[in-house]
Amino acid sequence: MDYTRHERAPVQLGMDPIAPHDAATCLRKLEERCRLRGYSHRTLKAYAHVIRHFLRFIDQTSLNLDVGSIKRYLLTRDLSVNSSRLHYAALRFFFAEILHRPFSLTEVPNKKKEKRLPSVLSQAQIRHLIDSTSNPKHRIIIKLLYASGLRLEELVSLKRNDIDFLQGIITVRKGKGKKDRITIIAKALELDILQYYSKSSFSSPYFLEGRKGTYSKKAVQLVLQNAGNAIGLRVTPHMLRHSFATHLLESGVDIAHIQRLLGHADITTTNIYLHLSKKDLSKVTSPLDCL
Repeated sequence: MDYTRHERAPVQLGMDPIAPHDAATCLRKLEERCRLRGYSHRTLKAYAHVIRHFLRFIDQTSLNLDVGSIKRYLLTRDLSVNSSRLHYAALRFFFAEILHRPFSLTEVPNKKKEKRLPSVLSQAQIRHLIDSTSNPKHRIIIKLLYASGLRLEELVSLKRNDIDFLQGIITVRKGKGKKDRITIIAKALELDILQYYSKSSFSSPYFLEGRKGTYSKKAVQLVLQNAGNAIGLRVTPHMLRHSFATHLLESGVDIAHIQRLLGHADITTTNIYLHLSKKDLSKVTSPLDCL
């Protein structure tokens, strides 16, 4: 059955009938609402994927669109904690914004987010990582991610006029949450970047360009994968961002400044780097040494 063309009979939400819903109509309304809310294309795509599968589940099981069906759907899915939380967010948005039937955490519990400390490279490991590649452009990618704490999306979206060598800053346009922010750039990168400019023929305003146009996120990930393999480590762009923040903290930079550089809306997000910093821990004496 082509569910996108299938018209359902009036669906019952509790005891109140609502207008007939088919997947195509629901997904169209979902897309419209996400766009009105200013959600990213990535979020829109993820929500649509979840709701499409949920509506197919409803069709195949003949369940009502209610809290009970949400519980049954989530219980039948073998999901990791992060995937489960994404499904929950999509369903909660769908029921509140499209069906106008919000449900609470009491009615449908959500899995708790796993509290894992992010992986951080040492300064020696980062030096080895940079030295592991002879490609000037790849070296700049590694250096820039670490020097400025950029997210992967922010790096590939970076434009040349966003880099201000005179003030030593980078303006990040429409970062996470579509917010602009300012971060730092290393003085040691200036010569590398100027040499990169002099040897490149640009066809767009973007800092990074690939053979077929804009540099892709996968290309950046591959650069780090190859460099990491050369030194026996698994390296991701976000690991360099975590390393940037942790090493700043260990060098004495105030946590509030790091929050601004990273673009965190809440200081509690930045506080995780307090758990990663080993500087203060080295000053703590073990109780065994006090015996």
